[in-house]
Amino acid sequence: MTTRPVEQEPPVTLVNGFVPVIDLGLPLPPSSPRRRLVADAIDRACQTSGFLVVLGHGVPDDLVNRLYAAAREFFALPVEAKRAIAADPTDTLQRGWESYLFMEKFCALRLGEEAGTPVTDRFGLTAPNRWPELAGFREVFLEYYRAMEDLAMELMRLLALSLDLPEDWFDDKFTDHLSPCALNYYVPQSRVAPGTLRNNPHTDMGTLTILYQDGAPGGLQVRGQDGEWLDVPAIPRSFVINLGRLMSRWTNGRLTSTVHRVVNPPEELAHLDRISIPFFHQPSPDALIECVPTCADEENPPEHEPILMGDYFVARSRRLFVQRRMSGPNGELPKGVDLL
Repeated sequence: MTTRPVEQEPPVTLVNGFVPVIDLGLPLPPSSPRRRLVADAIDRACQTSGFLVVLGHGVPDDLVNRLYAAAREFFALPVEAKRAIAADPTDTLQRGWESYLFMEKFCALRLGEEAGTPVTDRFGLTAPNRWPELAGFREVFLEYYRAMEDLAMELMRLLALSLDLPEDWFDDKFTDHLSPCALNYYVPQSRVAPGTLRNNPHTDMGTLTILYQDGAPGGLQVRGQDGEWLDVPAIPRSFVINLGRLMSRWTNGRLTSTVHRVVNPPEELAHLDRISIPFFHQPSPDALIECVPTCADEENPPEHEPILMGDYFVARSRRLFVQRRMSGPNGELPKGVDLL
């Protein structure tokens, strides 16, 4: 009689390092002992680099592929068709199409699909999404958006577990969340000017960012603890997760939001275009952001006063607007200016 070997669960951490690769193994039922292992692995990453690469995320490859196909069809439209849905410069959520020196961008979010509330109206956040006249584009974008909502909340529940909170502690703070999803199209370049970047060094403003990158060679870099720039692992069918400044503030500095940038490709690859899809997870405008109760005590009091998410978002958005206006033609800031 032969004994069938017991099937082993895949390891939680596949690659250790400053930016670890973690297998989430989703979906994970609340009773699974693996949840605590995954939460602990995420916690370690979020206390050091604030960056991790995740597999086992549960987002179907087919959905990602369909959105990429729709994105390519959109960015191939004549510029007049894209300009017809250009983002309103006064819209802090940047719904619609925008064009920069090295890239084009399309952005939409759930708030653009729903009627405004007194809170969103008060903060000037009520405006419709601006969709192109492209068959199937809106539908696949929103299907992907819903998948990002689910993944983001699962990550927030795992973070709550790692912070010794009830897993649903963050849930009601995201009822009407301010989470933009963007399609970034990096255009081909005939040459790469020395020292130029596709995206300046920065930190994200929200709780966490979920980034899907195509199969092109990497360009995303994170600043290490010694100040050196490190490449974020580019792994097919993975998502890059990084914490924003709000998550660091919310946890009284326990969790880290790290400076990152996007570098230009080497000269021999400059002719290739690229698409990335970031989802910026952010709480509801009426959510009160005050120190997580397990992240402060008498010896470590809260560093920040409580603030409504709407106030925080509007203030940070204005700062980013100033940063964009001060940037030079290649995205660089004037010497001596640091808006991080």
